Amino acid sequence: MSKQQVEVEVKKYVEAHFETALETLKELVSIPSVAWESHDLSKVQESAEAVRELAKSAGFDEVDILRAPRPDGQDGMPAVVAHKKPRPGFPTVLLYAHHDVQPVGDGSDWKTDPWSATLVGDRLYGRGAADDKAGLMTHLTSFAALQEAVGEDLGLGVTLFIEGEEEAGSPSFENFLATYRDKLSADAIVVADSSNWRAGVPALTTSLRGVISGTISVRTLDHALHSGMFGGPVVDANTAMVRILASLHDDNGSVAIEGLTRGQEPSLTYDEDDFRNDAGTLPDAPLTGTGSVSSRLWQQPALSIIGMDITPVEQSSNTMAATTRARVSLRVPPGQDPHEAHRLLKEHVEKNAPWGCQVDYEAGEAGQPFEADVSSGPAEAVLEAMRSAWSEEPVLMGMGGSIPFVASLVETFPEAAILITGIEDPDTRAHSANESLYVPDFQRAIVSEAMFLVAMNARAQ
Repeated sequence: MSKQQVEVEVKKYVEAHFETALETLKELVSIPSVAWESHDLSKVQESAEAVRELAKSAGFDEVDILRAPRPDGQDGMPAVVAHKKPRPGFPTVLLYAHHDVQPVGDGSDWKTDPWSATLVGDRLYGRGAADDKAGLMTHLTSFAALQEAVGEDLGLGVTLFIEGEEEAGSPSFENFLATYRDKLSADAIVVADSSNWRAGVPALTTSLRGVISGTISVRTLDHALHSGMFGGPVVDANTAMVRILASLHDDNGSVAIEGLTRGQEPSLTYDEDDFRNDAGTLPDAPLTGTGSVSSRLWQQPALSIIGMDITPVEQSSNTMAATTRARVSLRVPPGQDPHEAHRLLKEHVEKNAPWGCQVDYEAGEAGQPFEADVSSGPAEAVLEAMRSAWSEEPVLMGMGGSIPFVASLVETFPEAAILITGIEDPDTRAHSANESLYVPDFQRAIVSEAMFLVAMNARAQ
């Protein structure tokens, strides 16, 4: 069968089965599989069991629900691992996604029921509709399409790996890789947990920023004091903390920590008006930092204050706090060692501690950045499949966000091509209220991945 005939068969299969895939996705969205201790973890198990049954129906030979211990010794959340073993001489492709989802947050912010997938125009609303239950449905449906199109000529090995705790930070991921390395070994790994450039324009994510987080603790007094009786000769811990936090950025809004890496200017332009629309910036506020928007997003560090211990306004009194803490999150570009970033951040905090206050920096997570080799055969096959499915030239884009487990995949499988794809777009609002999936791109993503698998199957023939 020619390449053109196979492509026709893939598109025919996806078109005939797409409504079923969409209805199955809706059923998965109805399972509130939040892998946080504050939620009902039995729902994560229920979700894993649903995915296991879907994998069996899709035609995988072996399907298991597996766990690995977290660093604290507790079992991690259930992951689904399924196999279609390769024939001799054929490569193996690993398809990764996750079946756990973010919490809903304030339900009043949602325009639809987050646990009941609702189609409004071309978008399907619901928690996990895009991130990342659409990703796992793309894998399952594209695998079924591959088998239909190739038939007896199928020799490609395909491994399905659907994680159950990605939104909780993947605490058992490294132990999972170590425990089941032989089951997960592959020549190419497709991570379906990223975004397209925008609705209707496909993208391959070629770089990710790494991420570190740390806690800054400040003490200015032995104990809390009455602000009128003692204020003036001494300051409260909150005031000292504000001075430290303000030192982390310069007047332009760029990160002011000396020694951090800044990458090269990306070739892809992110139009400022598009960014403002995607981000929802205030209309009269200038953008912070220097350089192009894409450089600031993908190739420069970015620091946010993500938490602070301080008395709420409603509970405030004329009391000088003796101690306070703040949590900071620092994104670092490819080329930056996150452990070195921790050291530089610690030095900066200590150097900028005002008025003799005691300051301490406690390092937290350290996720490595990522940069892809787009010249590999599998990368070229993915890009060609995207061109065919979308009838658009795919974009090679960076991402300001981080997927720390990608570095673990690179370390564990250094010879594998890591291919980061996704179903999201700038209007998806993943992790936010009113998360949604652009349905036409969901169908194209299935066709694209099926065509990629067909191309990988042909590499051994």
